[in-house]
Amino acid sequence: MAAHSKSIPHNCYEMGHTWEPSCFNSYLQITRGAMEESLKIYTPLYLIAAILRRRKLDYYIHRLLPELLRSTSFLTANGSLYIAFFCILRKILGKFYFWSPGFGAALPASYVAILIERKSRRGLLTIYMANQATETLFRMGVTRGYIKPIRHGEVLLFCITAALYMFFYRCKDGLQGFAFSAIKLIVGKEEIPAHSLAPETVYTNAVKKHKDGSSRRNIISLTKKLMDALCKHGPRHRCCKHYEDNCISYCIKGFIRMFSVGYLIQCCLRVPSTFRHLFTKPSRLLSLFYNKENFQLGAFLGSFVSIYKGTSCFLRWIRNLDDELHALIAGFLAGMSMMFYKSTAVSMYLASKMVETMYFKGIEAGKLPYFSHADSIIYALSTAICFHAAVLEVQNLRPSYWKFLLRLTQGRFAFMNRKVLDVFGSEASKNFKNFTPKLDPRFTTVNPELPLEFS
Repeated sequence: MAAHSKSIPHNCYEMGHTWEPSCFNSYLQITRGAMEESLKIYTPLYLIAAILRRRKLDYYIHRLLPELLRSTSFLTANGSLYIAFFCILRKILGKFYFWSPGFGAALPASYVAILIERKSRRGLLTIYMANQATETLFRMGVTRGYIKPIRHGEVLLFCITAALYMFFYRCKDGLQGFAFSAIKLIVGKEEIPAHSLAPETVYTNAVKKHKDGSSRRNIISLTKKLMDALCKHGPRHRCCKHYEDNCISYCIKGFIRMFSVGYLIQCCLRVPSTFRHLFTKPSRLLSLFYNKENFQLGAFLGSFVSIYKGTSCFLRWIRNLDDELHALIAGFLAGMSMMFYKSTAVSMYLASKMVETMYFKGIEAGKLPYFSHADSIIYALSTAICFHAAVLEVQNLRPSYWKFLLRLTQGRFAFMNRKVLDVFGSEASKNFKNFTPKLDPRFTTVNPELPLEFS
């Protein structure tokens, strides 16, 4: 605490924009670089999103460019306003304190920036940054010895989150929008108790569909027939709604389908990096299909679906009824599938979205208060925490987010004079031991050759 109360007499050139003595010029350089990178980030994202959503020509003519420029302005402002408030706080306070170069400068900058962005995107950005900030605070707590990490903690968190997601999925009006559609795509509509069609109608349609498609002679139909042949003598409980398959076939087909999806997704993600070296290293093309990560993601998704479906069927047999509470047990056990594909980012993001879902349900029920600008405030606080870590303890920041900050500032975030920040006891220069800024003595206030006296 004594270290946190100290102050640093350096000016903003000596501490922050060490590549440029002028505050205004450094602001312009950061703004120009951030705008270039923001356009590179958002242009393909908006185009891909428009194509996937099958937008009409009117959208491309009248709405695409304004939305693209607005998001670009938001991200640009987030970076440029940070360096602006960094210098403003130094001029107002006369010194740098523990909170001012990171949290203090980023808080107002982030709040102003998020107000530029469209309201429909603020919630998603808030969830993303709250996820980043939570993980950063957790890492800080571990570093300081306040928190003891749990082995496979990300898997346990995912199990709890998956149990809640699957429970709300089974409940009427439990999930809505994208979350409901995504789970329905992964798990299937058979696990929804309130089915839109009567059981007899579903069974009739399933049989008709099976007869109409019997003439197809392709790999999918042959695989399906093989599964039917292997499991045709298997049982199906009367409460199960998978009328085309028995319980054993139902689980096996679920695993094969989602394993294939996960494998193909990971292959597609590796296509850009693989084809970049296609002519220099043709052998890398094989790694596109025979890569460990491809099978890990496939095993994760496939086992999640098969465990969930298998547990649900088992509970229906044991209890002789179909109950929404089965989803809690089945979802928790299915969450163990993350052992194949451990990801703290995925666990934290899904947990954050679940907290948001439960909060809004509390508002609907009249149990929790509604704050009109909560998303903007949470975004600003979360971003300020991450920027604080980026300045004072990069080692506790998620590496992918640190790379993003470097990209947004074209590498200038790494040029801060973090050696003078070590006085605060956060090991700010731990990852920058070999970097010493070359400063113009005409614009410095502290002689680097003399010993410093921190107040």
